[in-house]
Amino acid sequence: MNTATILWGLLFGSIGLGYFIYGKKQSNIVIRLTGIALMVYPYFVDNAIALILIGTGLMLLPRFIQL
Repeated sequence: MNTATILWGLLFGSIGLGYFIYGKKQSNIVIRLTGIALMVYPYFVDNAIALILIGTGLMLLPRFIQL
C-alpha cells in the first residue's frame, strides 16, 4: 500500500460512516448499506484509481436507487 491508497481509503471510509449514520437516522436501508460498503471496500482494493472510481460510484448509488 502506498500513501495515496491509505488517504483515499480514509476519506471514503469517513464518508461511509457519515452515510451509515444518516441512513440509520432516516431508516433508509440503501444509504445504510452504501455506508457499510464505503467503509469496507478500501480493505480489498489496492489500486488508487480503482479506489476512487468505486468510491465515487458507491457515493452516487443512493441517488439512483430508491426503496
